[in-house]
Amino acid sequence: MPLMDLFWTMLWLFLFFAWIWLLITIFSDIFRSEDLGGWGKALWILFTVFLPYLGVLVYLIARGSSMQQRSLAEVAAREEMTRAYVQQVARSGSTAEELTQLANLRDTGVITAEEFNQQKAKLLL
Repeated sequence: MPLMDLFWTMLWLFLFFAWIWLLITIFSDIFRSEDLGGWGKALWILFTVFLPYLGVLVYLIARGSSMQQRSLAEVAAREEMTRAYVQQVARSGSTAEELTQLANLRDTGVITAEEFNQQKAKLLL
């Protein structure tokens, strides 16, 4: 019988962690939601705290589809920020390349020698 006790303990432990994960997901969605005001957020939190099973079930039924939309919108925003950062980093070349470009600008007369020296000092610091 000890093997069956181990099985039941593992099952209850898994269900406990799944429940905690679900609560954290729902609480984060409540606070992330822009279409709920402060009172609405407070009422949902109180509902899920004092009547946890019913509150979570009602929340998933009432706001489950908008929960997915908010999650997808957040993922898209984070992906866009990551792409913008990667493009910004990829655009900036090495110091040697930038000095070469500055020297070419100076040689063609686009910038003066004084401007070249100022930009060079900024790059080398």
